[in-house]
Amino acid sequence: MYLNFKDLSTINYKEAWDYQEKLFLDTVSLKVEMRNHSDYQKNMQHYLLFCEHPHVYTLGNSGEYSNLLISDEFLKKINASFYKTNRGGDITYHGPGQIVGYPIFDLEALKIGIKDYIHLLEESIINFLKSIGIPSERLHGTTGVWIDTKGKNTRKICAIGVRASRYVTMHGFALNVNTNLDYFTYINPCGFIDKGVTSIEKELSCKQNIDEIKELLLFEIKKIFLVNE
Repeated sequence: MYLNFKDLSTINYKEAWDYQEKLFLDTVSLKVEMRNHSDYQKNMQHYLLFCEHPHVYTLGNSGEYSNLLISDEFLKKINASFYKTNRGGDITYHGPGQIVGYPIFDLEALKIGIKDYIHLLEESIINFLKSIGIPSERLHGTTGVWIDTKGKNTRKICAIGVRASRYVTMHGFALNVNTNLDYFTYINPCGFIDKGVTSIEKELSCKQNIDEIKELLLFEIKKIFLVNE
């Protein structure tokens, strides 16, 4: 797998959505055009975008609007916006200090299904967190990466919500690094009312260098998806 990686830095949510939508549509179009060529899978382009967003809440296509607990007026007061998206999952928050990853991968070329893809995304994040001293795991029946799933303080550190068409993916994951967790109090994160949210900063009790975190995370994603340089 050859990967085109780009760090978009801080970017408006809609602008990033439009950009990944273009890459997604271009990838699907190329796939349709090339699929009768015997070596098309080896020549497919795969993309991975990293970015941070200004304060924004996004609702997946299977989510409940009632999980946004504040009014439009209060959204403006806290300098946040809201978007109904075409990804899976419920409501989540994106904001400064959070790494949002958007993989545009052709799963057919990678010879994996959507469930395997989500599993591998989770695995790359679990491996990354382990490398910096944070034990994490999956929680049965949900997506994302969690901490202390068998204890009384189960908390999510990374949300995952994806869309796939013709086995090409978009949207992705949101990893809390130095995230202001107060913004999660205005929603039922991912639809849950009985589980918490955390960040790397909170777990390690110190602010993180987000550029270093991005490098380490990218390394683990490349390793899991067998990226060729």
